[in-house]
Amino acid sequence: MMKAKEIMTSNVITIRGSATVAEAIKLMKEKGLRSLIVERRNTDDPYGIISETDIVYKVAAYGHDPKKMRVYEIMTKPCIVVSPDLGVEYVARLFATTRIRRAPVVGEELLGIVSVTDIMHKGDFVEKPKELFLEERLEVAREEARAICSEKGSTSPECAAAWDIVEELQAESSHQRERKQEKSSFQVYCDANPDADECRIYED
Repeated sequence: MMKAKEIMTSNVITIRGSATVAEAIKLMKEKGLRSLIVERRNTDDPYGIISETDIVYKVAAYGHDPKKMRVYEIMTKPCIVVSPDLGVEYVARLFATTRIRRAPVVGEELLGIVSVTDIMHKGDFVEKPKELFLEERLEVAREEARAICSEKGSTSPECAAAWDIVEELQAESSHQRERKQEKSSFQVYCDANPDADECRIYED
């Protein structure tokens, strides 16, 4: 499975939260970008993001002066971030669930940015489609829940619903493990050696 770090754009353009929206627009036009990562104020500060949608919906639509408005007034912060080792299928699922189109890739520092375009043009899901198994679905659900709670708030209904899904998958996973453990040692042996004579005598 390809990982986020393999398809991300590593040349990330950032901007200060104190910059004007007009400065952000100019930078986005010059670089041909649809979003900018907002720099952290310190190492404990989360990353933010400002997109063309933020500018159009929150500035242009209301006739605000972009030369007077600041990036921090319209940015999304904290924004959803992606681990560099997260599989592309997981990134796609995270994007689909949270309705975002791009996210910064963050390890110990900002490494890049990954978008739906990167998944489309650089991912290998066409050549190597991969169905997510239960344990993998559970891990994806955990990532989604953390992201949703970070964006919507830990007491929001969306956060609670996301963790309900995690609990359901955990219960299903636990049930499957119990079913597997119910097999006798002989059944396990026969599963691994179906052609063994002692196993074949029990066939119909």
